[in-house]
Amino acid sequence: MKRVAVIGTGSWGTAASGLLASNDNKVTLWARSEGVASAINASHRNPRHLVDYELPSGVCASCDMAYVLADAEAVVLAVPSNYLRGVARSMASLLSADVPVLILTKGIEPDTHDFMADVVAEEVGGKRRVAVLSGPNHAEEVCQGMISASVVASLTPEIAAFFQRLFVNPSFRVYVSEDLTGVEVCGAVKNVIAIACGVAVGLGFGDNTLAVLMTRGLAEIGRISAACGGQPITCMGLAGMGDLVATCTSPHSRNRSFGVAFVSGEDVEAYEARTHMVVEGARAARSALQLAHSLHVECPITAAVHAILYEGAPVAAAIESLLGRVPRKEFY
Repeated sequence: MKRVAVIGTGSWGTAASGLLASNDNKVTLWARSEGVASAINASHRNPRHLVDYELPSGVCASCDMAYVLADAEAVVLAVPSNYLRGVARSMASLLSADVPVLILTKGIEPDTHDFMADVVAEEVGGKRRVAVLSGPNHAEEVCQGMISASVVASLTPEIAAFFQRLFVNPSFRVYVSEDLTGVEVCGAVKNVIAIACGVAVGLGFGDNTLAVLMTRGLAEIGRISAACGGQPITCMGLAGMGDLVATCTSPHSRNRSFGVAFVSGEDVEAYEARTHMVVEGARAARSALQLAHSLHVECPITAAVHAILYEGAPVAAAIESLLGRVPRKEFY
């Protein structure tokens, strides 16, 4: 049994807490809201996310960060990307230097172009103790014990193996990788492609269109990853193709469902207010495009999503910009 602090009570933080507790770990959840923490302690249910899921008895919650981190042998971060730096900074003085940290958040920080592992390492110190977990893992299915799989990546093989042991069970398979950069690029940019797929669905396009967006989207992910120093094979694994398929095709995907809603006239703020979920792909569209431009990498689908979200471009014009491109070699 390990004492694990999980920071964040969103859908994935809730599901991950249940997964860890089902593996006989003692889990303490950090919540921003006293109401959420009290409800979890009283009923073992999160009143805002996965409301029908009953957390194991080994999970408790608190709004006191110092209490949550006290004696923790591992920390799992599951907060939205735009809050990650601030939360990590608040942890820094409370966290022992040798405690391993796993990040479930996917994204690229705007302007700095930092990946989530960089953000956390800059605030708490020690990038070699940091790992990320990514894969086709809809929280709604993980909490039901449906078969899922993920990859844990870290610069330190022992840290990846530690978190692999912490999470793995018969219904949740966990693999390891040393390609921290590749896994993070895949996790961030696939959310942008999922928005494009949602827009296509909202407009009534079919399976052929989704297949085109996913495969050409994977090519964009691969180009950005390679330019950042990632390994090409990572894009074909769980963090790449696996997560891309799940995020672009599933009704559980908030990024895809936002794309559908956007076509009907709902913007990011309204969607997030209605669903109480963060559309990470909307943020990644901005930061991924900045990163790609700085690396001189073409990413037309990401650019099209950015155009409709932030540049006021009509959806029809974004589609025309993609279809007007002259086809070239499939891989370049």
